[in-house]
Amino acid sequence: MPLLLAILIGGLVGLGGSTFIYGEGFAYLSNDPQACKNCHIMNDQYDGWLKSSHHAVATCNDCHTPHSLIPKYFTKAENGFWHSKGFTLQDFPEPIRIRAHNRRTLNRNCMECHHDLVHDVVAVLGRDDSQFDCIRCHITSGHGPAR
Repeated sequence: MPLLLAILIGGLVGLGGSTFIYGEGFAYLSNDPQACKNCHIMNDQYDGWLKSSHHAVATCNDCHTPHSLIPKYFTKAENGFWHSKGFTLQDFPEPIRIRAHNRRTLNRNCMECHHDLVHDVVAVLGRDDSQFDCIRCHITSGHGPAR
């Protein structure tokens, strides 16, 4: 039984490690937008970001991950799992879509960065930040015009 368990754990660690290395997993620990286009499906998003109004002031992580350390890397790990699963099983939607959890993170980050600009709107409408959907109206801000 211990030998079988050792083989199973070794196989999982080996498979996970080789997949991480093959998929350039260390790049995802960085803040470099090039890492987000390691897979071809993100090329349009990356190219759009290069032409967007946010290119000079924000990277992928600034918008798509929480700004505090532990939640940021938890989100990166979670997204990495779902991306790996989607590409392995080829069951991701095309064009790729943002998940509800990530959309909430994106909206929180919009409100944080643009707080001075939107503070009065939020106060006048009597809503908290979580009730706004920035990308509903500003869909082209981060990734440029839709193709």
